[in-house]
Amino acid sequence: MTTISEFQVRKDNLSETRFEERTAPPLQDGDILAKIERFAFTANNVTYGVVGERIGYWRFFPVEDEGWGVIPVWGFADIVASNHPGIKIGERLYGYWPMASHLVITPGNIKNQRLSDAAAHRAELPPVYNNYSRVNNEPGYDAAMDNDRMVLFPLYATSFCIYDFLKDNDWFGARQVIIPSASSKTAIGTAYAIKGDDAPPQLVGVTSPRNKAAVKARGLYDTILTYDDIEEVDAQMPAVIIDMSGNGDVLGRLHKQLGENMRYTSNVGVTHFDANEMGPDFIRERSAMFFAPGHIQKRTQDWGPGEFENRAGAFWRDAALKSRDWLKIKTENGPAAIERAYRDVLDAKTPADSAWVVGF
Repeated sequence: MTTISEFQVRKDNLSETRFEERTAPPLQDGDILAKIERFAFTANNVTYGVVGERIGYWRFFPVEDEGWGVIPVWGFADIVASNHPGIKIGERLYGYWPMASHLVITPGNIKNQRLSDAAAHRAELPPVYNNYSRVNNEPGYDAAMDNDRMVLFPLYATSFCIYDFLKDNDWFGARQVIIPSASSKTAIGTAYAIKGDDAPPQLVGVTSPRNKAAVKARGLYDTILTYDDIEEVDAQMPAVIIDMSGNGDVLGRLHKQLGENMRYTSNVGVTHFDANEMGPDFIRERSAMFFAPGHIQKRTQDWGPGEFENRAGAFWRDAALKSRDWLKIKTENGPAAIERAYRDVLDAKTPADSAWVVGF
């Protein structure tokens, strides 16, 4: 019998955590058992917890006690048991996992390079999260980029989606793009994408004083301001805001400063999740939550099967290689390491140039 270890958090209080153990259920015909080797934990995963009820992230890996949940993560796993004739023990998968040691998957829509989890409780959830890459069948699969992939692919795929969304909407008529929490990895990925455009708008990064030097060193933003300098934003220039912070005070000040020239705000992340209540100056009618899976589904219809993956994949690999100049990935194993990584990210103590990869 296989024992599954799981890291759980209180849904209404992300700082309250516990490790739980249970016996893996017997595999049914067609099921496989994946042993999760390692996964990344970033501010992106904290966002999954913050908006878990609204968007459904708690539903991917439900637990019996409804007050508790498992935050999804991106990582690699190996198949250690299989009741499916087309999936062999030892096969390696990349995808969306629980913060746990194992996961039972019911494979569906099996292709040479991917499969999906066809478990009934995941049927109504966004397909992008249910798909797993069969990495041993990928042309040019490079295991040396596994850590880069775990940390950066989910973030830079979102970055590519944000860029493509704004470009598709002709930048909403803006001539500057303002990015609060400019040191975040999704922000940096978005800046890579925008700077690679043939005619990019001006990029304004907003960050904390302690991160200003690191943000400047990336060489991606035309202007870098601290949160104390928001009133220095050029209010005469039409602007789009790509918000990674979720900080209501910051957004309210930006909206007040820009007024009618605040053409659109895309709410992407909540790196400042404890300050994400929006104040009276926040312009709701020109703001919307950005949901990357929805954009991916749209582009799959627009471009045809596989084309989004091709374009986003080419972008993330190029951006990931550039990121090796500054990104430090810390790798540790064991429950204590998982708890340490979780606390470090939740409490915003992970430096902007660092990331965690951990495993049970």
